[in-house]
Amino acid sequence: MDIRQLRYFITIAEEGQITSAAKRLNMAQPPLSQQLKLLEEELGVKLVERGSRSIQLTDAGKELKKRADHILELTDTAVKELKDFNNGLKGTLSIGTVSSSGATFLPERIQKFNENFPQINFEIWEGNTYRILEILNSGIIEIGVVRTPFNMGTFDYIYMPLEPMIAVSVDMQEFSSKDYIELADLANKPLIIYRRFENLIIETFEKSGFKPNIICKTDDARSTLLWAESGIGIALVPKAAIKLVGSTTLKYKPINEKVLQTQIAAIWVKNRYLSTAAKHFLKTFKGGTSENKD
Repeated sequence: MDIRQLRYFITIAEEGQITSAAKRLNMAQPPLSQQLKLLEEELGVKLVERGSRSIQLTDAGKELKKRADHILELTDTAVKELKDFNNGLKGTLSIGTVSSSGATFLPERIQKFNENFPQINFEIWEGNTYRILEILNSGIIEIGVVRTPFNMGTFDYIYMPLEPMIAVSVDMQEFSSKDYIELADLANKPLIIYRRFENLIIETFEKSGFKPNIICKTDDARSTLLWAESGIGIALVPKAAIKLVGSTTLKYKPINEKVLQTQIAAIWVKNRYLSTAAKHFLKTFKGGTSENKD
């Protein structure tokens, strides 16, 4: 089994037909069918169920497709690294980002970077923090843009300045006379939280003497705000996240609690090769930072 066979197999799986897969690969159908047969013989499993008009992946085929996608991603990454012996003025930079930074903070940095390096393209991967850490460790991306807290043990990082958590609701009338909301103000209030900050929020509230009334947890800051917009409770999110929704009904106030603060961080795996493009991008990140470690 080699990379070429895996590319053939992925194309067959995506097209669902040998004929259309061969056309996409600019090759004849019989040699492609033969390659699929050889791959099945080598692995000792049936990868597809052949029908009169289309093929369907077997369970083994589905597993190989998933693995092959990952292998080719890593292969493409390796090729990019090996070709990157110039000054980093061309190429593709793969970055992973969580939603609360990807839609608010990252575009500004990419625009600034693009002005200086217009021939560098981007591949942006989105997901929650755990997903970004996973694909960063596996080598699919070079840089992750995440929010604290996270386990920093295997990473180097650059921090952006701290920002407060905010309370967001369609009705902030009872807090109108205050510049900040105290934790005590949120006692017994129905809270909607981004699961990423669940432990931090619970621990902070309990240290203040009460248990938070969490009625909803989400995996995305945007979803947290949309639930608040429905009027069922108060969302607790990083301040920058308010830009994720273009709502005219949502109001917010910062929470007066130093522990409930977060930072955007650019992270990369310690002692791993970084392309010149990635190094240039990290320099863009450093402007206005509160703490660097590289």
